[in-house]
Amino acid sequence: MSDEYQHVNKSKLKLRVESDIKKKHSKKSKKKSKDKTKMQVVLDEARKSEEVPRQTSNPPYGRVLTKAEESFKKMQEKKEHTRIVEKAQMTHKQRVEQFNQHLDSLTEHFDIPKVSWTK
Repeated sequence: MSDEYQHVNKSKLKLRVESDIKKKHSKKSKKKSKDKTKMQVVLDEARKSEEVPRQTSNPPYGRVLTKAEESFKKMQEKKEHTRIVEKAQMTHKQRVEQFNQHLDSLTEHFDIPKVSWTK
């Protein structure tokens, strides 16, 4: 029976994410790579502005996402969007005022006691 399972990998399963897949960098000058990254950023922004619903059948690096992974990513993006919208509702000043009102409503029990060597 041990002969049947000799080829089995006994390590933990690892989920592959896009951050794990690293690109091979060639030894080019830094100036060229900086220009290339700037161009890439500009192209990405242009693509986002002209974004058209695309099929996810051709993801980068030839990896196809499963239905569960796709739905997980969609839900994460949706939650992140709602979080951003929720934070954008109030300005920093409004948040500080709300926090101060909350602190004012607390009892003296939560006050920081005075600490001094001379009373």
